[in-house]
Amino acid sequence: MDARITSIGYSVRRWNITMKNTSLIRSVLFLMLPVFAAPGLLPAAPQAQSAPLRVMLLSGSNNHNWRATTPELCATLRECGRFQVDVIEDVAALNPPDFAPYDVVVSNFNTFQTRAIERDGKRTHELVSVPVAHVWDEAVREAFLARIRAGGGFVVVHAGSCCFYDWPEFQRLAATTWTYGRTSHGLRHAAPVTFTDAEHPVTRGLAPFWTYDEFWENLVVQPGAVPLAEAVPAVEHRGGGQPAPILFATELGRGRGFCLLLGHDVAAMRNPAFRTLLKRGTEWAASGAVTLPPDPGWPATEQAAQALTETPWARKRR
Repeated sequence: MDARITSIGYSVRRWNITMKNTSLIRSVLFLMLPVFAAPGLLPAAPQAQSAPLRVMLLSGSNNHNWRATTPELCATLRECGRFQVDVIEDVAALNPPDFAPYDVVVSNFNTFQTRAIERDGKRTHELVSVPVAHVWDEAVREAFLARIRAGGGFVVVHAGSCCFYDWPEFQRLAATTWTYGRTSHGLRHAAPVTFTDAEHPVTRGLAPFWTYDEFWENLVVQPGAVPLAEAVPAVEHRGGGQPAPILFATELGRGRGFCLLLGHDVAAMRNPAFRTLLKRGTEWAASGAVTLPPDPGWPATEQAAQALTETPWARKRR
């Protein structure tokens, strides 16, 4: 499996302090003691840093630009220091033991395909469904589910559940997917997002936000999936004008699933709210707890969300 994994490591800087520097530091700290001792200014005791949570990120096939979005997802997870990420681009080559070392599996992978057909004298398209057995045999499927049931996590990013349509356990864990002929979306635009469950560990303490993205509507939501947030796609951008859920939590045994339907492209993934939800959702799915704070620059207005797209790399992806 080593040939298929891109590991993202961590570096630690060590500072060597001479005896002379130590004396100087002690003097400075003594002079600053009255300041630190003031009410509310006493620094918190340092906490022991937890070992990084291990992430298996599925990639290598997607009807979106996975070659651009997978590095973006990796960078977002890596830079906070909470995760160690291994990217799997040959998903079909996974073996049953490969899931055991990981705390969470993140999917930026799908097998979604369509083909043109003639129906009633008209040209249309239909879904080409790739059976799960063509990707994972029964032993691999059971190993994946066993890891989740034992307390692991699974995270869907945008179209990361558009696969394995004939595998009911996967679909229930994923919360929802694109249902061909029913699910729809309008043009990409800036829309407001509000939290429908503000007490979930992922969403607790977060404010509503705006994001420029693609918003799915008319979803088929799996039984037991808990919606956490919703957007209102605008009618003037060919949306339905009604609240549409974009964030879900699920459970399987002692494990957890998290579905984040935002993140159509790199521009959308660089929104601070998306980055926050990705990191907090991955941490919760992996561990059942959330310690990561929201990113700075929270996009509280339409103008703020729109401004995040006003860069050359974003304009090219509109």
